[in-house]
Amino acid sequence: MNKPFGEIIESSLSHFLAQSWNWNEMPSFGSLVAVQTKKRTLFGLVHQIQTGSMDPVRYPFPYQKTHEELLVEQPQIFEFLKTSFTCTPLGYQEKSRIYYLTPPEPPLIHSFVAPLETQEAREFFASESYLHVLFGANGQNACLDDLLLAILKYQKELGILKEEKVSKFIHTFSLLTGNDYRRLKLFLQRAGDIL
Repeated sequence: MNKPFGEIIESSLSHFLAQSWNWNEMPSFGSLVAVQTKKRTLFGLVHQIQTGSMDPVRYPFPYQKTHEELLVEQPQIFEFLKTSFTCTPLGYQEKSRIYYLTPPEPPLIHSFVAPLETQEAREFFASESYLHVLFGANGQNACLDDLLLAILKYQKELGILKEEKVSKFIHTFSLLTGNDYRRLKLFLQRAGDIL
C-alpha cells in the first residue's frame, strides 16, 4: 500500500468520511483509495471533497490576495483549514481475491487512508463489476455520470485504460442504464476527450 495521507473520521457500510492530514493534500474526484483492516483491504471511490475551517468560530473570508501572497503575509490562516473527502466502498481484497461487494463491516474510525498503487488499481479495474456496486449506491452520488467520467480519466492517468477496457465499460454502462440510448450517446460525447 502507498503512504497514507488521511484518516477515517466517520464510517458506515455505505460510505466513509476521511480527513487529510494536510489540508492541501487530497485525492482526486473519481480516484480509488485503500483502507487496510486486520482482515482485508477495502477499496473506496472518492466522490466528494470539501475544504473549510476546522474551527466554527474562524470562518475563511476573501482577502483579495493570491494564495502565494497569503502564504507570505498571513500564513497562520492556513492552520485552521481541513480537507475531508467521502468515499463509497466498491469492494475489498481478502486473501489475494477481490470481491466487488459491500464489505462485511465498515472500516474502523482512525484507520489510515492511502492512494492505490498502479498495480493494485490495475487488478481492481480488471473487472467492470465495480460498476454494479456503484450503480447500486446511486442515491449517494448525485452526479453519477461525472463520477464515471472521472473514473475513466483516473484509469487513463494510470495508463490502464485500453480499448478493450473501454468497450467493456461502455457495454456494462449500457446494461446498467437499461440501454438508455440518449444517456449513452451524451455520455460518449462527454467522454470523447478522455478516450
